[in-house]
Amino acid sequence: MTRMKLLIDTDPGVDDALAILMAHAHADVLGLSIAAGNVGIDHTVANALKLVETIGAETPVFAGCATPLVLPAEDAAFVHGADGFGDTGYTPSSRPAEDEAAALAILRLSHAHAGKLVLVAIAPLTNLALALKLDPALPQRVAKLVIMGGAVTGRGNTQRVPAEFNIGFDPEAAHVVFSSFPQFTLVDWEATMRHGIAFERMQAWLDADNPRARFYASISRKTHAWSRERGRPNVLVADALAMAVALQPDIVTRAEDRHVAIELTGTHTRGATVVDWESRLGQAANARIVLDVDQARFEALVAAALGCA
Repeated sequence: MTRMKLLIDTDPGVDDALAILMAHAHADVLGLSIAAGNVGIDHTVANALKLVETIGAETPVFAGCATPLVLPAEDAAFVHGADGFGDTGYTPSSRPAEDEAAALAILRLSHAHAGKLVLVAIAPLTNLALALKLDPALPQRVAKLVIMGGAVTGRGNTQRVPAEFNIGFDPEAAHVVFSSFPQFTLVDWEATMRHGIAFERMQAWLDADNPRARFYASISRKTHAWSRERGRPNVLVADALAMAVALQPDIVTRAEDRHVAIELTGTHTRGATVVDWESRLGQAANARIVLDVDQARFEALVAAALGCA
């Protein structure tokens, strides 16, 4: 059976790390294109390099844009730690990033694997937007695009209440991507909240005596403590959920096709994903919005990623 050809645009980030572990267990990961987001670009690149070293992979890492396209944005270091990996003080990888810029790598790999490439975007969409501005024909070569982002009924996770972090960090980039791809799969923050994993179950996996579980336990400890302090009943792993949908599309049990646009200027709503639920605007649906997945299968994929299959 031919393995999926996967390119991951990411800003590691604790939940990005889990998604990347999951991907390497089930697909041929052609590369990691790295954005700023959860923390600054130096940290996200270093984290990606450390992660692929930890799992013994040769996956190339391509550094991307260090800032959003237009306006500055705050990172999420208060959740992920100043280094994005829980301030664990890990020994950096000895591997360097590739010389090729992330946007150029996206375009090159889309040509090399035209019609077969699955692109999973689990970061602010800066790199992908730059690639689209360089080559608007990119969507014609991508077999499937899965985006983790948005909050489809306005229950976001940023100070601008309706906005989810990835979209809110770089709304202009999201606008470019959402306007350019005729069809993509959207796994939003609200789906993430419906598919949390019990802390006790996650901890049982993290207690497993294997390198993946030990590494992920160390980098996620701070984030899990932050979540518990705020009364969250479950571990929320948004990027892993998006990756599960990319790897096993039939895990989706409920979805709706709708047109989705990005709000760019609202004082309280900049970065919101605006869904035309009632088809009032007469525009073709560009997003397949994932509403529910098979929870047991999702958790099995997470367990396997942590070496607990």
